[in-house]
Amino acid sequence: MTSPAARPRAIVVLGVSGSGKSTFGRLLAERLTYDFCDADDLHSPANIEKMRAGHPLTDGDRVPWLNAVGQRMRSTLALGRGVVVACSALKKSYRDVIREYEPATFFVFLDGTQELIMSRVVARQGSFMPPSLLSSQFATLEPLDADEVGVRIDVAREFADTVEEVVTALSPHSDSGNGS
Repeated sequence: MTSPAARPRAIVVLGVSGSGKSTFGRLLAERLTYDFCDADDLHSPANIEKMRAGHPLTDGDRVPWLNAVGQRMRSTLALGRGVVVACSALKKSYRDVIREYEPATFFVFLDGTQELIMSRVVARQGSFMPPSLLSSQFATLEPLDADEVGVRIDVAREFADTVEEVVTALSPHSDSGNGS
């Protein structure tokens, strides 16, 4: 059986702010020996200032950012390395932009209750994303559709345990499902 890490892939860990995208993404990248990219680092200064001021981004604000995410994935894969990207990718249309760069992108949807995630957002330090924007993210969130390749992970569970579920889902012999 071929290891999931033997064939470099692009994996996007998605979810609302505070769902644990960066933490989970780093754990998964380490487990697979893939590169890790936090898509927040690819936002323009204008986007960061807009969010810091408490204003949600528009789709127009997001398109250049999503293109930067896709370009980062493509360039990493071109070097023969796999990549895990922590990226909100809340709408299917956002994920469609990413798939324009890598059609075989595998999505890991970090899902949890608004109450649990709000408690994490309020407790964290150093983020430009204010807690006041979390409800707009939940309103925007579109879970994975049946035609999107990926898995749903409950963020109430320990990430160390769920990383292995994702590795199994990445196996060419598993039925990776569609986020169920």
